[in-house]
Amino acid sequence: MLKNLMGSVREYKTPSLLAPLCVILEVFLEVLIPYLMASLIDKGISVGDMDFVIKYGIILVAAAMASLFFGVLAGNFAASASAGFAKNLRKDMFYKVQNFSFYNIDRFSASSLVTRLTTDVTNVQNAYQMVIRIAVRAPIMLVSALLMASRISPRLTIVYLVIIPILGFALYYIMSHAHPIFKRVFKTYDKLNNVVQENLHGIRVVKSFVREDFEKKKFEDISGDIYNDFTRVEKLIAFNGPVMQFCVYLCMLLISWFGAHLIVAGDMTTGQLTSMFTYTMQILMSLMMLSMIFVLIVISRAGMERITEVLIEVPDIADPDAPLMEVPDGSIEFDHVLFSYAKNEKKSVLKDIHLSIHSGETIGIIGGTGSAKSTLVQLIPRLYDVTEGSVRVGGHDVREYDLQVLRDAVSMVLQKNVLFSGSIKDNLRWGNPNATDEEMQHACRLAQADEFIQTFPDKYDTHIEQGGSNVSGGQRQRLCIARALLKKPAILILDDSTSAVDTKTDAMIRDAFAKEIPDTTKLIIAQRISSVQNADRIIVLDNGAVSAFGTHEELLASNPIYQEVYYSQVKEGDQNE
Repeated sequence: MLKNLMGSVREYKTPSLLAPLCVILEVFLEVLIPYLMASLIDKGISVGDMDFVIKYGIILVAAAMASLFFGVLAGNFAASASAGFAKNLRKDMFYKVQNFSFYNIDRFSASSLVTRLTTDVTNVQNAYQMVIRIAVRAPIMLVSALLMASRISPRLTIVYLVIIPILGFALYYIMSHAHPIFKRVFKTYDKLNNVVQENLHGIRVVKSFVREDFEKKKFEDISGDIYNDFTRVEKLIAFNGPVMQFCVYLCMLLISWFGAHLIVAGDMTTGQLTSMFTYTMQILMSLMMLSMIFVLIVISRAGMERITEVLIEVPDIADPDAPLMEVPDGSIEFDHVLFSYAKNEKKSVLKDIHLSIHSGETIGIIGGTGSAKSTLVQLIPRLYDVTEGSVRVGGHDVREYDLQVLRDAVSMVLQKNVLFSGSIKDNLRWGNPNATDEEMQHACRLAQADEFIQTFPDKYDTHIEQGGSNVSGGQRQRLCIARALLKKPAILILDDSTSAVDTKTDAMIRDAFAKEIPDTTKLIIAQRISSVQNADRIIVLDNGAVSAFGTHEELLASNPIYQEVYYSQVKEGDQNE
Protein backbone atom coordinates (compact mmCIF):
# COMPACT_ATOMS: atom_id res chain seq x y z
CA MET A 1 0.00 0.00 0.00
CA LEU A 2 2.68 2.52 1.03
CA LYS A 3 4.75 1.72 -2.06
CA ASN A 4 1.82 2.58 -4.32
CA LEU A 5 1.09 5.78 -2.43
CA MET A 6 4.72 6.95 -2.25
CA GLY A 7 4.93 6.72 -6.03
CA SER A 8 2.89 9.94 -6.10
CA VAL A 9 5.50 11.97 -4.18
CA ARG A 10 7.71 12.33 -7.29
CA GLU A 11 8.96 15.93 -7.69
CA TYR A 12 8.19 16.67 -4.04
CA LYS A 13 10.87 14.30 -2.72
CA THR A 14 13.25 17.21 -1.99
CA PRO A 15 10.90 19.14 0.34
CA SER A 16 9.83 15.78 1.81
CA LEU A 17 13.47 15.18 2.83
CA LEU A 18 14.31 18.77 3.79
CA ALA A 19 11.32 19.00 6.19
CA PRO A 20 12.53 16.22 8.55
CA LEU A 21 16.14 17.49 8.27
CA CYS A 22 15.06 20.94 9.49
CA VAL A 23 12.99 19.28 12.22
CA ILE A 24 16.07 17.39 13.48
CA LEU A 25 18.06 20.63 13.73
CA GLU A 26 15.12 22.34 15.45
CA VAL A 27 14.83 19.50 18.00
CA PHE A 28 18.60 19.51 18.68
CA LEU A 29 18.46 23.18 19.59
CA GLU A 30 15.31 22.81 21.70
CA VAL A 31 16.88 20.00 23.71
CA LEU A 32 20.08 22.00 24.14
CA ILE A 33 18.29 25.08 25.54
CA PRO A 34 17.24 23.56 28.94
CA TYR A 35 20.82 22.29 29.45
CA LEU A 36 22.17 25.78 28.81
CA MET A 37 19.51 27.21 31.09
CA ALA A 38 20.63 24.93 33.95
CA SER A 39 24.21 26.16 33.55
CA LEU A 40 22.99 29.76 33.46
CA ILE A 41 21.14 29.31 36.78
CA ASP A 42 23.77 27.28 38.61
CA LYS A 43 26.96 28.97 37.38
CA GLY A 44 25.69 32.48 36.72
CA ILE A 45 22.61 33.54 38.64
CA SER A 46 23.27 31.46 41.81
CA VAL A 47 26.87 32.80 42.19
CA GLY A 48 26.16 36.30 40.87
CA ASP A 49 28.51 36.07 37.84
CA MET A 50 26.92 38.64 35.47
CA ASP A 51 29.50 38.11 32.71
CA PHE A 52 28.55 34.42 32.61
CA VAL A 53 24.82 35.36 32.65
CA ILE A 54 25.24 37.75 29.70
CA LYS A 55 27.37 35.29 27.73
CA TYR A 56 24.94 32.38 28.19
CA GLY A 57 21.95 34.71 27.73
CA ILE A 58 23.20 35.64 24.25
CA ILE A 59 23.82 31.95 23.44
CA LEU A 60 20.28 31.09 24.60
CA VAL A 61 18.71 33.83 22.44
CA ALA A 62 20.75 32.71 19.42
CA ALA A 63 19.74 29.08 19.98
CA ALA A 64 16.06 30.05 20.33
CA MET A 65 16.17 32.14 17.11
CA ALA A 66 17.91 29.35 15.21
CA SER A 67 15.34 26.84 16.49
CA LEU A 68 12.54 29.16 15.34
CA PHE A 69 14.19 29.54 11.91
CA PHE A 70 14.48 25.79 11.37
CA GLY A 71 10.92 25.30 12.65
CA VAL A 72 9.56 27.77 10.09
CA LEU A 73 11.55 26.11 7.30
CA ALA A 74 10.30 22.69 8.36
CA GLY A 75 6.70 23.92 8.30
CA ASN A 76 7.08 25.42 4.82
CA PHE A 77 8.75 22.32 3.38
CA ALA A 78 6.14 20.02 4.98
CA ALA A 79 3.24 22.11 3.64
CA SER A 80 4.72 22.14 0.13
CA ALA A 81 5.44 18.41 0.18
CA SER A 82 2.03 17.37 1.52
CA ALA A 83 0.07 19.66 -0.82
CA GLY A 84 2.11 18.43 -3.79
CA PHE A 85 1.68 14.81 -2.73
CA ALA A 86 -2.10 15.31 -2.55
CA LYS A 87 -2.11 17.01 -5.96
CA ASN A 88 -0.27 14.08 -7.52
CA LEU A 89 -2.52 11.56 -5.77
CA ARG A 90 -5.62 13.20 -7.22
CA LYS A 91 -3.98 13.39 -10.64
CA ASP A 92 -2.89 9.75 -10.57
CA MET A 93 -6.32 8.59 -9.45
CA PHE A 94 -8.16 10.70 -12.02
CA TYR A 95 -5.87 9.61 -14.85
CA LYS A 96 -6.27 5.98 -13.76
CA VAL A 97 -10.06 6.32 -13.84
CA GLN A 98 -9.84 7.71 -17.40
CA ASN A 99 -8.23 4.43 -18.48
CA PHE A 100 -10.86 2.27 -16.79
CA SER A 101 -13.19 0.21 -18.92
CA PHE A 102 -16.88 0.20 -18.09
CA TYR A 103 -16.25 -3.03 -16.19
CA ASN A 104 -13.71 -1.28 -13.96
CA ILE A 105 -15.98 1.71 -13.43
CA ASP A 106 -18.83 -0.59 -12.48
CA ARG A 107 -16.71 -1.79 -9.54
CA PHE A 108 -16.57 1.74 -8.10
CA SER A 109 -19.61 3.96 -7.82
CA ALA A 110 -19.29 7.59 -8.92
CA SER A 111 -19.97 8.80 -5.38
CA SER A 112 -17.24 6.51 -4.02
CA LEU A 113 -14.69 7.84 -6.49
CA VAL A 114 -15.60 11.43 -5.58
CA THR A 115 -15.10 10.65 -1.87
CA ARG A 116 -11.74 9.04 -2.59
CA LEU A 117 -10.59 12.01 -4.66
CA THR A 118 -11.65 14.55 -2.03
CA THR A 119 -12.12 13.46 1.59
CA ASP A 120 -9.73 10.49 1.49
CA VAL A 121 -6.95 12.43 -0.23
CA THR A 122 -7.34 15.33 2.23
CA ASN A 123 -6.99 12.94 5.17
CA VAL A 124 -3.91 11.34 3.61
CA GLN A 125 -2.45 14.79 2.93
CA ASN A 126 -2.84 15.79 6.58
CA ALA A 127 -1.32 12.50 7.72
CA TYR A 128 1.64 12.90 5.35
CA GLN A 129 2.38 16.39 6.63
CA MET A 130 2.28 15.12 10.20
CA VAL A 131 4.49 12.15 9.38
CA ILE A 132 7.33 14.08 7.69
CA ARG A 133 7.30 16.73 10.42
CA ILE A 134 5.74 15.71 13.73
CA ALA A 135 6.43 11.98 13.40
CA VAL A 136 10.11 12.85 12.98
CA ARG A 137 10.11 15.50 15.68
CA ALA A 138 8.31 13.52 18.40
CA PRO A 139 10.50 10.39 18.63
CA ILE A 140 13.76 12.35 18.25
CA MET A 141 12.61 14.82 20.90
CA LEU A 142 11.54 11.93 23.13
CA VAL A 143 14.87 10.09 22.88
CA SER A 144 17.00 13.25 23.10
CA ALA A 145 15.14 14.59 26.13
CA LEU A 146 15.37 11.19 27.82
CA LEU A 147 19.13 11.07 27.25
CA MET A 148 19.62 14.61 28.57
CA ALA A 149 17.39 13.91 31.56
CA SER A 150 19.27 10.70 32.36
CA ARG A 151 22.52 12.63 32.17
CA ILE A 152 21.25 15.07 34.79
CA SER A 153 19.61 12.49 37.08
CA PRO A 154 19.49 8.79 36.19
CA ARG A 155 17.28 8.09 39.23
CA LEU A 156 14.54 10.52 38.16
CA THR A 157 14.53 9.03 34.66
CA ILE A 158 12.92 5.91 36.12
CA VAL A 159 9.68 7.95 36.43
CA TYR A 160 9.49 8.20 32.61
CA LEU A 161 10.13 4.50 32.18
CA VAL A 162 7.09 3.78 34.36
CA ILE A 163 4.74 6.31 32.71
CA ILE A 164 5.58 5.68 29.03
CA PRO A 165 4.29 2.03 28.90
CA ILE A 166 1.00 3.13 30.49
CA LEU A 167 0.52 5.77 27.80
CA GLY A 168 1.63 3.38 25.03
CA PHE A 169 -0.96 0.78 26.04
CA ALA A 170 -3.72 3.43 26.06
CA LEU A 171 -2.73 4.63 22.56
CA TYR A 172 -2.67 1.09 21.19
CA TYR A 173 -6.13 0.38 22.59
CA ILE A 174 -7.58 3.54 21.04
CA MET A 175 -5.96 2.94 17.65
CA SER A 176 -6.96 -0.72 17.35
CA HIS A 177 -10.61 -0.02 18.20
CA ALA A 178 -11.00 3.20 16.19
CA HIS A 179 -9.74 1.99 12.80
CA PRO A 180 -12.62 -0.41 11.99
CA ILE A 181 -15.13 2.34 12.78
CA PHE A 182 -13.40 4.88 10.52
CA LYS A 183 -13.28 2.28 7.75
CA ARG A 184 -17.04 1.83 8.05
CA VAL A 185 -17.66 5.59 8.19
CA PHE A 186 -15.99 6.26 4.84
CA LYS A 187 -18.10 3.60 3.15
CA THR A 188 -21.16 5.30 4.61
CA TYR A 189 -19.86 8.60 3.20
CA ASP A 190 -19.99 6.97 -0.25
CA LYS A 191 -23.68 6.21 0.29
CA LEU A 192 -24.34 9.77 1.47
CA ASN A 193 -22.65 11.26 -1.59
CA ASN A 194 -24.63 8.92 -3.81
CA VAL A 195 -27.92 10.04 -2.24
CA VAL A 196 -26.99 13.71 -2.64
CA GLN A 197 -25.90 13.22 -6.26
CA GLU A 198 -29.06 11.33 -7.16
CA ASN A 199 -31.24 13.93 -5.48
CA LEU A 200 -29.59 16.89 -7.21
CA HIS A 201 -29.45 15.14 -10.58
CA GLY A 202 -33.09 14.09 -10.40
CA ILE A 203 -34.46 17.10 -8.52
CA ARG A 204 -37.16 17.70 -11.17
CA VAL A 205 -38.39 14.12 -10.78
CA VAL A 206 -38.31 14.44 -6.98
CA LYS A 207 -40.44 17.57 -7.08
CA SER A 208 -42.83 16.33 -9.73
CA PHE A 209 -43.57 13.20 -7.66
CA VAL A 210 -43.59 15.19 -4.39
CA ARG A 211 -40.94 12.89 -2.90
CA GLU A 212 -39.09 15.53 -0.89
CA ASP A 213 -40.04 13.92 2.43
CA PHE A 214 -38.86 10.51 1.22
CA GLU A 215 -35.52 11.95 0.08
CA LYS A 216 -35.13 13.80 3.38
CA LYS A 217 -35.77 10.58 5.29
CA LYS A 218 -33.22 8.72 3.16
CA PHE A 219 -30.66 11.46 3.76
CA GLU A 220 -31.36 11.61 7.49
CA ASP A 221 -30.97 7.84 7.87
CA ILE A 222 -27.54 7.76 6.25
CA SER A 223 -26.46 11.00 7.93
CA GLY A 224 -27.60 9.49 11.23
CA ASP A 225 -25.43 6.42 10.64
CA ILE A 226 -22.42 8.69 10.12
CA TYR A 227 -23.32 10.66 13.25
CA ASN A 228 -23.59 7.50 15.33
CA ASP A 229 -20.28 6.09 14.09
CA PHE A 230 -18.44 9.38 14.52
CA THR A 231 -19.90 9.88 17.99
CA ARG A 232 -18.74 6.43 18.98
CA VAL A 233 -15.23 6.86 17.60
CA GLU A 234 -14.84 10.40 18.95
CA LYS A 235 -15.79 9.15 22.42
CA LEU A 236 -13.06 6.56 22.07
CA ILE A 237 -10.49 9.07 20.86
CA ALA A 238 -11.53 11.52 23.59
CA PHE A 239 -9.80 9.26 26.12
CA ASN A 240 -6.50 10.31 24.55
CA GLY A 241 -6.59 13.78 26.16
CA PRO A 242 -7.37 12.76 29.75
CA VAL A 243 -4.82 9.94 29.64
CA MET A 244 -2.16 12.38 28.43
CA GLN A 245 -3.05 14.93 31.10
CA PHE A 246 -2.96 12.27 33.78
CA CYS A 247 0.51 11.17 32.69
CA VAL A 248 1.80 14.77 32.50
CA TYR A 249 0.61 15.76 35.95
CA LEU A 250 1.70 12.46 37.48
CA CYS A 251 5.20 12.92 36.07
CA MET A 252 5.40 16.51 37.28
CA LEU A 253 4.27 15.53 40.79
CA LEU A 254 6.69 12.60 41.04
CA ILE A 255 9.64 14.60 39.74
CA SER A 256 8.81 17.51 42.07
CA TRP A 257 8.59 15.13 45.03
CA PHE A 258 11.75 13.16 44.32
CA GLY A 259 13.62 16.21 43.00
CA ALA A 260 12.97 18.17 46.20
CA HIS A 261 14.43 15.30 48.24
CA LEU A 262 17.51 15.18 46.01
CA ILE A 263 18.08 18.95 46.35
CA VAL A 264 17.81 18.71 50.14
CA ALA A 265 20.28 15.82 50.08
CA GLY A 266 22.65 17.84 47.89
CA ASP A 267 22.46 15.41 44.96
CA MET A 268 20.78 17.92 42.60
CA THR A 269 20.93 21.67 42.01
CA THR A 270 18.00 24.03 41.48
CA GLY A 271 19.03 24.59 37.84
CA GLN A 272 19.10 20.86 37.20
CA LEU A 273 15.61 20.43 38.66
CA THR A 274 14.37 23.29 36.45
CA SER A 275 15.87 21.51 33.44
CA MET A 276 14.21 18.25 34.50
CA PHE A 277 10.83 19.99 34.46
CA THR A 278 11.52 21.26 30.94
CA TYR A 279 12.65 17.83 29.75
CA THR A 280 9.57 16.33 31.37
CA MET A 281 7.35 18.62 29.34
CA GLN A 282 9.33 17.87 26.18
CA ILE A 283 9.07 14.12 26.74
CA LEU A 284 5.36 14.19 27.50
CA MET A 285 4.61 16.67 24.69
CA SER A 286 6.43 14.30 22.35
CA LEU A 287 4.21 11.49 23.55
CA MET A 288 1.16 13.69 23.06
CA MET A 289 2.31 14.46 19.51
CA LEU A 290 2.78 10.76 18.86
CA SER A 291 -0.73 10.10 20.11
CA MET A 292 -2.09 12.76 17.73
CA ILE A 293 -0.18 11.15 14.87
CA PHE A 294 -1.55 7.73 15.75
CA VAL A 295 -5.09 9.09 15.75
CA LEU A 296 -4.58 10.84 12.40
CA ILE A 297 -3.04 7.73 10.89
CA VAL A 298 -6.02 5.70 12.11
CA ILE A 299 -8.35 8.18 10.39
CA SER A 300 -6.31 8.28 7.18
CA ARG A 301 -5.52 4.57 7.01
CA ALA A 302 -8.97 3.70 5.69
CA GLY A 303 -8.54 6.46 3.09
CA MET A 304 -5.11 5.09 2.12
CA GLU A 305 -6.59 1.67 1.54
CA ARG A 306 -9.43 3.09 -0.57
CA ILE A 307 -7.04 5.24 -2.66
CA THR A 308 -4.74 2.26 -3.18
CA GLU A 309 -7.69 0.21 -4.46
CA VAL A 310 -8.07 2.71 -7.30
CA LEU A 311 -4.33 3.00 -8.00
CA ILE A 312 -3.76 -0.76 -8.22
CA GLU A 313 -6.92 -1.48 -10.22
CA VAL A 314 -5.82 -3.00 -13.51
CA PRO A 315 -7.83 -1.67 -16.48
CA ASP A 316 -9.86 -4.48 -17.96
CA ILE A 317 -9.21 -3.15 -21.46
CA ALA A 318 -5.78 -2.07 -22.70
CA ASP A 319 -3.91 -1.59 -25.97
CA PRO A 320 -2.21 -4.65 -27.47
CA ASP A 321 1.58 -4.77 -27.78
CA ALA A 322 1.60 -3.93 -31.49
CA PRO A 323 -1.75 -2.22 -32.16
CA LEU A 324 -3.25 -1.50 -35.55
CA MET A 325 -3.29 2.24 -36.17
CA GLU A 326 -5.90 2.44 -38.93
CA VAL A 327 -9.49 1.21 -39.33
CA PRO A 328 -9.90 0.21 -43.01
CA ASP A 329 -13.68 0.55 -43.22
CA GLY A 330 -16.90 0.39 -41.23
CA SER A 331 -17.71 -3.29 -41.68
CA ILE A 332 -18.69 -5.13 -38.48
CA GLU A 333 -18.79 -8.82 -37.68
CA PHE A 334 -19.94 -10.54 -34.50
CA ASP A 335 -18.46 -14.02 -34.45
CA HIS A 336 -20.37 -16.21 -31.98
CA VAL A 337 -20.19 -13.55 -29.29
CA LEU A 338 -20.98 -14.34 -25.69
CA PHE A 339 -20.95 -11.55 -23.11
CA SER A 340 -21.50 -11.36 -19.35
CA TYR A 341 -21.02 -8.32 -17.11
CA ALA A 342 -19.94 -10.67 -14.33
CA LYS A 343 -17.60 -12.53 -16.72
CA ASN A 344 -19.60 -15.63 -15.96
CA GLU A 345 -20.77 -17.72 -18.89
CA LYS A 346 -23.80 -18.89 -16.93
CA LYS A 347 -25.00 -15.29 -16.56
CA SER A 348 -24.62 -14.22 -20.18
CA VAL A 349 -26.36 -11.05 -21.35
CA LEU A 350 -25.56 -11.75 -25.02
CA LYS A 351 -25.78 -15.33 -26.28
CA ASP A 352 -24.08 -16.63 -29.43
CA ILE A 353 -24.41 -13.45 -31.48
CA HIS A 354 -23.35 -14.10 -35.07
CA LEU A 355 -23.83 -11.15 -37.44
CA SER A 356 -22.13 -9.64 -40.48
CA ILE A 357 -22.68 -5.98 -41.35
CA HIS A 358 -21.27 -4.41 -44.52
CA SER A 359 -19.51 -1.05 -44.53
CA GLY A 360 -21.94 1.79 -45.25
CA GLU A 361 -25.05 -0.19 -44.33
CA THR A 362 -27.79 1.30 -42.18
CA ILE A 363 -28.77 -1.26 -39.57
CA GLY A 364 -31.78 -0.95 -37.30
CA ILE A 365 -31.85 -2.67 -33.91
CA ILE A 366 -35.07 -3.26 -31.99
CA GLY A 367 -36.05 -5.40 -29.05
CA GLY A 368 -37.84 -5.27 -25.75
CA THR A 369 -36.49 -3.72 -22.58
CA GLY A 370 -33.58 -5.79 -21.31
CA SER A 371 -32.91 -7.47 -24.65
CA ALA A 372 -29.27 -6.17 -24.53
CA LYS A 373 -29.47 -3.73 -27.44
CA SER A 374 -27.14 -1.19 -25.80
CA THR A 375 -24.79 -3.92 -24.63
CA LEU A 376 -24.44 -5.21 -28.19
CA VAL A 377 -23.25 -1.88 -29.64
CA GLN A 378 -20.97 -1.12 -26.67
CA LEU A 379 -18.80 -4.06 -27.70
CA ILE A 380 -17.91 -2.37 -31.00
CA PRO A 381 -15.72 0.45 -29.57
CA ARG A 382 -14.52 -1.88 -26.75
CA LEU A 383 -16.37 -0.18 -23.94
CA TYR A 384 -16.63 -3.79 -22.84
CA ASP A 385 -14.77 -6.83 -24.11
CA VAL A 386 -16.52 -10.02 -25.18
CA THR A 387 -16.52 -12.96 -22.80
CA GLU A 388 -16.28 -15.41 -25.71
CA GLY A 389 -16.05 -15.06 -29.46
CA SER A 390 -14.89 -11.89 -31.20
CA VAL A 391 -16.06 -8.59 -32.66
CA ARG A 392 -14.33 -7.49 -35.86
CA VAL A 393 -14.31 -4.00 -37.34
CA GLY A 394 -12.80 -3.45 -40.76
CA GLY A 395 -11.90 -7.13 -40.88
CA HIS A 396 -9.81 -7.08 -37.68
CA ASP A 397 -10.62 -8.05 -34.10
CA VAL A 398 -11.31 -4.88 -32.15
CA ARG A 399 -8.76 -6.09 -29.56
CA GLU A 400 -6.03 -5.66 -32.19
CA TYR A 401 -6.58 -1.89 -32.58
CA ASP A 402 -5.13 1.00 -30.67
CA LEU A 403 -8.01 2.08 -28.42
CA GLN A 404 -7.92 5.73 -29.46
CA VAL A 405 -7.81 4.83 -33.14
CA LEU A 406 -10.76 2.45 -32.77
CA ARG A 407 -12.87 4.85 -30.74
CA ASP A 408 -12.10 7.74 -33.08
CA ALA A 409 -13.54 5.59 -35.87
CA VAL A 410 -16.71 4.84 -33.90
CA SER A 411 -19.07 7.62 -32.80
CA MET A 412 -21.69 6.80 -30.20
CA VAL A 413 -24.69 8.80 -29.11
CA LEU A 414 -25.78 7.05 -25.94
CA GLN A 415 -29.22 6.81 -24.36
CA LYS A 416 -28.19 9.26 -21.64
CA ASN A 417 -27.11 12.28 -23.64
CA VAL A 418 -24.55 14.36 -21.76
CA LEU A 419 -23.61 17.95 -22.48
CA PHE A 420 -20.98 19.79 -20.48
CA SER A 421 -20.97 23.32 -19.14
CA GLY A 422 -19.65 25.69 -21.78
CA SER A 423 -20.80 27.08 -25.11
CA ILE A 424 -22.48 25.05 -27.86
CA LYS A 425 -19.21 25.31 -29.80
CA ASP A 426 -17.27 23.92 -26.84
CA ASN A 427 -19.59 20.92 -26.70
CA LEU A 428 -19.49 20.31 -30.44
CA ARG A 429 -15.69 20.39 -30.46
CA TRP A 430 -15.66 17.27 -28.27
CA GLY A 431 -16.21 15.53 -31.62
CA ASN A 432 -13.39 17.43 -33.33
CA PRO A 433 -11.24 19.93 -31.39
CA ASN A 434 -10.15 21.58 -34.65
CA ALA A 435 -13.59 21.84 -36.26
CA THR A 436 -14.27 25.08 -38.11
CA ASP A 437 -17.48 27.08 -37.74
CA GLU A 438 -18.60 25.82 -41.15
CA GLU A 439 -18.02 22.18 -40.18
CA MET A 440 -19.97 22.64 -36.95
CA GLN A 441 -22.86 24.26 -38.76
CA HIS A 442 -22.89 21.49 -41.39
CA ALA A 443 -22.98 18.79 -38.68
CA CYS A 444 -25.80 20.63 -36.90
CA ARG A 445 -27.79 20.89 -40.12
CA LEU A 446 -27.46 17.12 -40.58
CA ALA A 447 -28.65 16.60 -37.00
CA GLN A 448 -31.49 19.13 -37.48
CA ALA A 449 -29.98 21.28 -34.70
CA ASP A 450 -28.97 24.39 -36.65
CA GLU A 451 -32.55 25.67 -36.85
CA PHE A 452 -33.11 25.96 -33.10
CA ILE A 453 -29.53 27.15 -32.47
CA GLN A 454 -30.16 30.13 -34.75
CA THR A 455 -33.08 31.16 -32.54
CA PHE A 456 -30.77 31.68 -29.54
CA PRO A 457 -29.48 35.25 -29.05
CA ASP A 458 -25.86 34.07 -28.94
CA LYS A 459 -26.40 31.29 -31.48
CA TYR A 460 -23.39 28.90 -31.38
CA ASP A 461 -21.86 30.84 -28.48
CA THR A 462 -24.91 30.13 -26.30
CA HIS A 463 -23.86 28.88 -22.88
CA ILE A 464 -24.94 25.34 -21.98
CA GLU A 465 -25.47 24.61 -18.30
CA GLN A 466 -24.02 21.47 -16.73
CA GLY A 467 -25.85 18.44 -18.11
CA GLY A 468 -27.60 20.59 -20.70
CA SER A 469 -30.33 21.56 -18.27
CA ASN A 470 -31.15 24.78 -20.16
CA VAL A 471 -32.10 23.01 -23.42
CA SER A 472 -34.89 20.54 -24.07
CA GLY A 473 -34.40 16.79 -24.31
CA GLY A 474 -34.82 16.81 -28.08
CA GLN A 475 -32.40 19.71 -28.50
CA ARG A 476 -29.89 17.95 -26.29
CA GLN A 477 -30.16 14.79 -28.40
CA ARG A 478 -29.63 16.67 -31.65
CA LEU A 479 -26.58 18.49 -30.30
CA CYS A 480 -25.11 15.14 -29.23
CA ILE A 481 -25.74 13.70 -32.70
CA ALA A 482 -24.01 16.70 -34.28
CA ARG A 483 -21.08 16.26 -31.91
CA ALA A 484 -20.77 12.61 -32.97
CA LEU A 485 -20.91 13.51 -36.67
CA LEU A 486 -17.99 15.92 -36.31
CA LYS A 487 -15.73 12.91 -35.72
CA LYS A 488 -16.46 11.85 -39.32
CA PRO A 489 -16.64 8.27 -38.11
CA ALA A 490 -16.52 5.04 -40.04
CA ILE A 491 -19.31 3.76 -37.76
CA LEU A 492 -22.09 5.85 -36.23
CA ILE A 493 -24.15 4.34 -33.40
CA LEU A 494 -27.38 5.99 -32.29
CA ASP A 495 -28.61 4.33 -29.09
CA ASP A 496 -32.26 5.40 -28.92
CA SER A 497 -30.92 8.92 -29.36
CA THR A 498 -33.90 10.35 -31.24
CA SER A 499 -36.52 9.26 -28.71
CA ALA A 500 -37.13 12.87 -27.61
CA VAL A 501 -37.67 14.29 -31.12
CA ASP A 502 -40.85 14.12 -33.16
CA THR A 503 -41.23 11.60 -35.99
CA LYS A 504 -40.87 14.29 -38.68
CA THR A 505 -37.51 15.48 -37.30
CA ASP A 506 -36.44 11.87 -36.83
CA ALA A 507 -37.16 11.18 -40.50
CA MET A 508 -35.27 14.32 -41.58
CA ILE A 509 -32.21 13.21 -39.58
CA ARG A 510 -32.28 9.77 -41.21
CA ASP A 511 -32.70 11.26 -44.68
CA ALA A 512 -29.74 13.58 -44.09
CA PHE A 513 -27.62 10.62 -43.00
CA ALA A 514 -28.53 8.65 -46.13
CA LYS A 515 -27.58 11.53 -48.43
CA GLU A 516 -24.59 13.08 -46.66
CA ILE A 517 -22.76 10.11 -45.05
CA PRO A 518 -23.57 7.12 -47.27
CA ASP A 519 -20.19 5.43 -46.62
CA THR A 520 -20.62 5.52 -42.84
CA THR A 521 -22.02 2.38 -41.24
CA LYS A 522 -25.03 3.46 -39.20
CA LEU A 523 -26.50 1.43 -36.34
CA ILE A 524 -29.80 2.81 -35.06
CA ILE A 525 -31.33 1.46 -31.85
CA ALA A 526 -34.94 2.56 -31.59
CA GLN A 527 -38.26 1.73 -30.02
CA ARG A 528 -40.22 3.13 -32.97
CA ILE A 529 -40.54 0.94 -36.04
CA SER A 530 -40.69 4.11 -38.17
CA SER A 531 -37.11 4.92 -37.11
CA VAL A 532 -35.70 1.67 -38.51
CA GLN A 533 -38.08 0.37 -41.16
CA ASN A 534 -36.16 2.09 -43.99
CA ALA A 535 -32.85 0.63 -42.81
CA ASP A 536 -31.02 -1.76 -45.11
CA ARG A 537 -31.51 -4.50 -42.54
CA ILE A 538 -32.91 -4.78 -39.03
CA ILE A 539 -31.71 -6.86 -36.07
CA VAL A 540 -34.42 -8.15 -33.74
CA LEU A 541 -33.04 -8.99 -30.30
CA ASP A 542 -34.89 -11.09 -27.78
CA ASN A 543 -33.45 -11.82 -24.34
CA GLY A 544 -29.85 -11.33 -25.51
CA ALA A 545 -30.14 -13.47 -28.64
CA VAL A 546 -30.76 -12.59 -32.30
CA SER A 547 -34.35 -13.51 -33.07
CA ALA A 548 -34.15 -12.36 -36.69
CA PHE A 549 -32.01 -10.28 -39.07
CA GLY A 550 -33.41 -8.98 -42.33
CA THR A 551 -35.25 -6.21 -44.14
CA HIS A 552 -38.47 -4.63 -42.92
CA GLU A 553 -40.51 -6.63 -45.42
CA GLU A 554 -38.82 -9.93 -44.55
CA LEU A 555 -39.31 -9.44 -40.83
CA LEU A 556 -42.88 -8.29 -41.24
CA ALA A 557 -43.61 -11.48 -43.13
CA SER A 558 -41.81 -13.94 -40.87
CA ASN A 559 -40.88 -12.67 -37.38
CA PRO A 560 -43.60 -12.70 -34.68
CA ILE A 561 -41.78 -10.25 -32.41
CA TYR A 562 -41.35 -7.68 -35.19
CA GLN A 563 -44.93 -8.19 -36.29
CA GLU A 564 -46.24 -7.62 -32.79
CA VAL A 565 -44.29 -4.39 -32.35
CA TYR A 566 -45.18 -3.12 -35.82
CA TYR A 567 -48.92 -3.76 -35.62
CA SER A 568 -49.19 -2.43 -32.07
CA GLN A 569 -47.56 0.84 -33.16
CA VAL A 570 -49.59 1.06 -36.37
CA LYS A 571 -52.78 0.48 -34.37
CA GLU A 572 -51.73 3.07 -31.82
CA GLY A 573 -50.97 5.52 -34.61
CA ASP A 574 -54.40 4.97 -36.15
CA GLN A 575 -56.07 5.59 -32.81
CA ASN A 576 -54.13 8.81 -32.34
CA GLU A 577 -55.32 10.02 -35.69
